[in-house]
Amino acid sequence: MSMFGVDDSRRESIEGSRRNSMELVGAKAGTAMPAEMRQALNLKGLVPASIENFPKQELRAYEQLMSKSTNLEKYEFLAILRSTHVNLFFRLVIRHFKEIAPIIYTPTVGEACLNYSHIYPFLYPFRTSIGLFITLEDANDIDTVISNYCSSSIDMVHPEIAVITDGSRILGLGDLGVNGMGIPIGKLQLYVAAAGLNPRRTLPIVLDFGTNSKRYLNDPLYLGTREERPDDKTFYEATETVLTALHRAFPELLVQFEDFSTDHAFGLLDQWRNKILCFNDDIQGTGCVILGG
Repeated sequence: MSMFGVDDSRRESIEGSRRNSMELVGAKAGTAMPAEMRQALNLKGLVPASIENFPKQELRAYEQLMSKSTNLEKYEFLAILRSTHVNLFFRLVIRHFKEIAPIIYTPTVGEACLNYSHIYPFLYPFRTSIGLFITLEDANDIDTVISNYCSSSIDMVHPEIAVITDGSRILGLGDLGVNGMGIPIGKLQLYVAAAGLNPRRTLPIVLDFGTNSKRYLNDPLYLGTREERPDDKTFYEATETVLTALHRAFPELLVQFEDFSTDHAFGLLDQWRNKILCFNDDIQGTGCVILGG
């Protein structure tokens, strides 16, 4: 106990939370971080002295983006930027939406998904949460997975929308397994840029229940579950466990089913449409676009 009546461990916890909050703000500011914050975070002499504004940061990022020779390289650059400087990433996407939308989503996201296991470790710091990767084994301990997700967020903001896939029918590319994670990530980035959603309240999810693709089963660098997909009974039991837990943790969460195989797409929609807030983009979203046209 300190002389002020505050337990030492409690004080350390408060100071740690304050520092974490400052580091979060600092990460969003980048080279625009003010001098006072640099001083408080003991960064004096450890970073360049120039304090920039956000337009200058955006100019530099756009220059780097345009210097990449292929769209996949541009995708990789933007993914790294999203991991390290989320505010700058979305400033860039919003300001140059027509140029960048085909990079963070179709058609470039298809190429990225095909190679996802080969490029993933270089896109995101290992302990950075970009979404949920849920295996069949994880489904049996899904509350721990959700708890880990919540504790990974400094400000503990609950998601408003989740885009969830099992990677079984990605675009026109077929069964990509865990590599299909690029689709929920890309789709939610479009929603943020075009519809103004809060990026901290979006949750990409891939159900890593295996793959029937021999290409990935035989790929030594494949990051997903290295086994064939389960039978329907196992699939529906596992998805029920996952969706029930998500709804229990986040009752107002909108679930978007994305790029499931046709039979499972209809099956999941029939099972859940009257139980939780959800829709299937490939069935209902496509239908709405057709009717709207």
